[in-house]
Amino acid sequence: MELSSNFQSVLMRKVLLVLSFFLSTAYAVAQQPPAAYLKAKADLEAKAYGMAKDGFATFLDETKYGTLSYYAAFHSAEAAIQLGQAPEAIELLLALKGKIWEQLEAQTYLLGQAYFQNNQLLEGLQTMKTLTRDPFAGKVYRASFEKLKLSSSSFLITHLNEFKENQGYTAALAYVLQQKVSMSASERSTLNQILQSGTQGILKDKVLDVVLILPFTTSAEQDISLIESTNFLLELYQGIELEVARLKANGVAIQLHTFDSKRNLEYLNALVKDPTVLAADVIVGPVYPEETALVSAFAEAQKIPFIHPLSNLGDRYEESQFSYLFRPALSSLANGVVDALKKQGWGKTVAIGYSGNSRDEQLGLLLQNLLTKEGFNLVKIQKVDSKNANAFLQGLGVRRGNQPAVNQVILLSDDPALAQPVFSLMESISAEVPLLVMDSWLGFNFSNFEMLEYANFYFISNNTPKYHSEAMDDFRKLFYSKHLQFPSTNSLLGAELVHWVHTNAEFAQDFDLRPSLDKNGKQPGRLTWGFNFQKVNNNSYSPVFKLESGELIPLN
Repeated sequence: MELSSNFQSVLMRKVLLVLSFFLSTAYAVAQQPPAAYLKAKADLEAKAYGMAKDGFATFLDETKYGTLSYYAAFHSAEAAIQLGQAPEAIELLLALKGKIWEQLEAQTYLLGQAYFQNNQLLEGLQTMKTLTRDPFAGKVYRASFEKLKLSSSSFLITHLNEFKENQGYTAALAYVLQQKVSMSASERSTLNQILQSGTQGILKDKVLDVVLILPFTTSAEQDISLIESTNFLLELYQGIELEVARLKANGVAIQLHTFDSKRNLEYLNALVKDPTVLAADVIVGPVYPEETALVSAFAEAQKIPFIHPLSNLGDRYEESQFSYLFRPALSSLANGVVDALKKQGWGKTVAIGYSGNSRDEQLGLLLQNLLTKEGFNLVKIQKVDSKNANAFLQGLGVRRGNQPAVNQVILLSDDPALAQPVFSLMESISAEVPLLVMDSWLGFNFSNFEMLEYANFYFISNNTPKYHSEAMDDFRKLFYSKHLQFPSTNSLLGAELVHWVHTNAEFAQDFDLRPSLDKNGKQPGRLTWGFNFQKVNNNSYSPVFKLESGELIPLN
């Protein structure tokens, strides 16, 4: 009797388990949307909007389909907007007002879009005003900007107080005002307030927008296509363009926007108010002092990183938060030289020759002060050129069979006309005295430093290319395939600049370079020997190289 009771109990549990399975399965099946509804969803995703809208129409009756009817109305409104049927979309979405369901914010945003499409701007703005949290807040700002940038300034100014928290609205007003040939005093005041508020940053996305401003031409009439192929600005641009294309091909979200400053300050002042420039993540160029001063001031006001691509003259940026030199500043060049001389211990006497170039003159004077402070004896400091460079050296005892009067000589010049007679002299007299020259000498086609009896040339790094590397070989091949010539140093620097920006790009709340630069410290380059922008606004990594078995080796 006991066995029979246990058997019945087990059997009952199995029956209940099977019954429970069938009931739960039936419930799950009942919760699946009907096949016709799923077909309408598939049509919507396939952009067959007319078919989708007709398919959803079957499920709009709330008494029959309950919450499913809300989804049907929402998706039907999506299709109607795509078909340009804004009034019908508005009607469908208004019918959902007061319904409690999980897509309430999406419904509100879609209704605002429908109002915009129907040119009911105030209704659209008022509807979306409640959407203050991401992801919808950012969508509202961008939708507002795209719709309102075609509105009149009078409309936007009239309703500014009501919608000033909508940063897309204020950005659209700034854009509209900047298109005007002339502005009233009140309009100019409004524009200045908007630009100074920094509210446009929210419109930026995760695409790295690089704005390049270079003086390709000198007038509005000059054709940019007529620039000489050897123009250093064109070389720089070609390197920048090629690296942007390479990054894009590797899936990086990056966009290059190129502008011609025309060497015209009035034109440049108007150019920086262009919406594309205002929305830039980073501005590269221009290169001439009066232009860089204007763009640097603009970048500081707008909190947009500005990078001077070629100069070493960066004293004016030392107190700046958003202006950078891509190359070492004079102070970094000088510190690198002094550090190398101290570590090598060649002796305490030194002579400096500098060209008439502004950088070389200033660097010579800076080195004079630093070396004197470090206990070096500066025997001579003199301006040199192609005619007197050899006389300068020979006057220091740098000649055959003579003991030089100095332990080391520093020659500051990028001029091949000066470098050639110096190299010829050193080749003929076989002197051992160390000569520190700029790294540009490595690229001069008349110099073969490995043929010298003594390896006494040393090279001051100024973003020195890493000539023997796989990345360099790849870049040279890519550059040649496009331009049928090998890249110049300016092209290498342009490509490396883009690599450096991309490597340090940080989209936390808004785009910035500084957090990454401070965190990363010294970084390897891709085409150069590397960078260090930690706590400074220039590349403070400027070692001195020696050449050994055809390879550059840093002394410090």
